[in-house]
Amino acid sequence: MRLYQGIRSLILTMFRKILFLWVRTDVSGNSAEALGLDPDKPVCYVLQYSSLSARLVLEQEVIRAGLPGATEALPVKNGPAHSFFFLYRRTGGLFKGRRQTPVPTHEFKALVHYGIEHPEQDVQIVPVSLFWGRSPDKEKSLVKLLLSDTWSVAGRLQKFLIILVHGRNTYVQFNRPLSLRQVIDEYRHNEGRANRKLARILRTHFRRVRQAVLGPDLSHRRTLVEGLVRTQAVKEAIRETAARDDIPPEKVRAKAYKYADEIAANMSIVTIRFLEVVLSWLWNRIYKGIAVNNIEVAKEVAQDNAVVYVPCHRSHIDYPLLSYVLYKNGLMPPHIAAGINLNMPVVGPILRRGGAFFMRRSFRDNPLYATVFNEYMHVMFSRGYSVEYFVEGGRSRTGRMLQPRPGMLSMTVRSFLRDHRKPIVFVPVYIGYEKVMEGRSYLGELRGKKKQKESIFGLAKAMRKLTHSFGRVSVNFGDAIPLAQVLDEVHDSWRQEAYDADYRPAWLPQVVNELAFRVASHINASVAVNPIGLTATVLLGTERLAMDEGQLIRLLDQFASLLRAYPYAETVTLPEGSGRDWVSYCEAMGLVARQPQKLGDIIALEGSNAILMTYYRNNIQHLFALPSLVASLFENKESLRREKIVFLSSVAYPYLQSELFLRYDKDQVEDVIHRWIDVLVAQGLLKALDDGRIGRPEEGTEATLRLRILSRFIIQTLERYHIALGILRKYGSGKISAAELEEQSALLAERMSILFGLNAPEFFDKSLFRNFIANLQENGVIDTDENGLITYGEGLEEVADDARLVLSVEKRQAIQQVTMLGA
Repeated sequence: MRLYQGIRSLILTMFRKILFLWVRTDVSGNSAEALGLDPDKPVCYVLQYSSLSARLVLEQEVIRAGLPGATEALPVKNGPAHSFFFLYRRTGGLFKGRRQTPVPTHEFKALVHYGIEHPEQDVQIVPVSLFWGRSPDKEKSLVKLLLSDTWSVAGRLQKFLIILVHGRNTYVQFNRPLSLRQVIDEYRHNEGRANRKLARILRTHFRRVRQAVLGPDLSHRRTLVEGLVRTQAVKEAIRETAARDDIPPEKVRAKAYKYADEIAANMSIVTIRFLEVVLSWLWNRIYKGIAVNNIEVAKEVAQDNAVVYVPCHRSHIDYPLLSYVLYKNGLMPPHIAAGINLNMPVVGPILRRGGAFFMRRSFRDNPLYATVFNEYMHVMFSRGYSVEYFVEGGRSRTGRMLQPRPGMLSMTVRSFLRDHRKPIVFVPVYIGYEKVMEGRSYLGELRGKKKQKESIFGLAKAMRKLTHSFGRVSVNFGDAIPLAQVLDEVHDSWRQEAYDADYRPAWLPQVVNELAFRVASHINASVAVNPIGLTATVLLGTERLAMDEGQLIRLLDQFASLLRAYPYAETVTLPEGSGRDWVSYCEAMGLVARQPQKLGDIIALEGSNAILMTYYRNNIQHLFALPSLVASLFENKESLRREKIVFLSSVAYPYLQSELFLRYDKDQVEDVIHRWIDVLVAQGLLKALDDGRIGRPEEGTEATLRLRILSRFIIQTLERYHIALGILRKYGSGKISAAELEEQSALLAERMSILFGLNAPEFFDKSLFRNFIANLQENGVIDTDENGLITYGEGLEEVADDARLVLSVEKRQAIQQVTMLGA
């Protein structure tokens, strides 16, 4: 018997080595840490269908990863003679696939029987999914169709051909183990039902993984485009357009077809594989690595839901980067909403075949186009395709999260209301760059330079940057947001109402606004803190944008410690290393300058880098918002009662929350502020006095410097608020409109930025003033009369008086000189 097993093992080993002369694999989850294996319990791997090639691949990957062996006998009596089993056995002939109902294998049944007979024993069952290539579409070519690993189960001959064609693009996914004892525990007296329960759980698991990796079956693009024009909503839009514009219906129908053809993606597996190779080369050339965190969220929700990936938008690199990360981690690349400006010659067709669908910037005045686009989105969601779009609309030039635009979110909600059989889940994604490729062009645009249109020539010009290093990139996945859950919270009777393609319920804007805020705040709650952002935050908090190297290193370590003392969210990631490492890294990236000095080198921001670094500071500004707000209250006060600190911070919080998308609800914020006061006291930035007051440290100490720098992380935002309030009080109630207040505030802010050398381009951003004015109205501080002029009462005076606490004397005087207000 041993001789037979030895010969058999030798033959299988030889087959495995021959197979891997050709096969190349991409593997996910193949580590004991990722799987969470208990070293004291035996491990058994399970593959879905009986296959010699699948067995050989499993054995090879288990050996490579150093996992418990798959060829060793499982230590269970009468169980499998090796530590793996197939869930279903083959029932066809030599060249036939399975056309009958799959039949569980003998090893599967023996393992269940052993678990029932020995309740004290447990086995960790690790499901392993194997894909020979990952085809997201049905090609016209019969050969390509036959040789794609899709939802059908291949016979032996087809599997042999698939391995020949796709073997070098094989994907293997290990998943967290099931406990045999827990699964069958309730059926210990009914072995048949225990078999069926475990089989059902494993079958469901493999189906969900296949859904996530391959995506739903896709029809041919031409069929999809023709189907859009035949939908009832588009037919009605064609009739209305023809009647309104007095155009023959045939011409309008042709226009609708043209719109659909302009919009629709044409995802191709060949293009995706080509892009994978190109992008792998590109990332290795321009980046020092891609850190992916919390992707388990995406893997989990992709198995049963239509997923909407909603990343922040900082660079054109965002488009291919997220698709690349998803594909490399075994998930179906999404269909991506791209601006029509990217549909350029050469580039446009590649993007379209990589999953991009194109949309015009505005189509409010074109109801026919709007209907076609809405129907296309509805097809995407109702069929369960994953979709990606940027809620900000455009790239952020300041490094902050922009105010979300409601358009795509509204389309998504309306589509789900029409057909909610397939759940929709939003997955926020933070994409953080240590050095954004478009950084220098952003500086020009913030100074008033006209935005350059995308073109082939611009792309060729950008290719010259490929010789530069842009540091590391982080892709952090945030907590998922089920759309049904948001609807339940805002309008719990939504399931009882009937909806058609044109119906817009009165409560729709409330749902969209709530959804927009959650998406933005979840993105910010997944931020990746990197050495450049942290160094920029500290240096920009100094008066001269320079600091002794030793002092800078200490401050970096201390502010990183502050973030660890009270983490903003579990999904936030912090940089490895220490302040000394981070200063050296920033210097190597050419973002800070070193000025040698006998008493100690000075690290400084010089030239355009001083403005560029505000971009990276703004990436993480929200993490320090509340402790910085508390610190700013001591700018002109030596001590304050704790209750006064909490009150003043709570008054300012709604405005900071709206601008920075802070995650805490308004009923939570007082507890959070109390916690931050305790942390600041524990870290020595504040001190608890005998009379129950909170005081700042002694003047001249390093603790005072730390507190002052911390306050400057947010103080420019508070100064901007005071500018708007000062101008409003200058004109008086009922004397100025919101648009005029916005314009006047931006002009004064720009003047102050020149007078005081403020290097933050967003300081005089009109959109931030517009948002603040809207929040004043929402919070009942101001109102508008029938002429559109702003009115206010005593509440505004109280807010203005409280805001003055954080302003320096010089800045108060500068504002008063322009607004002509008394002290």
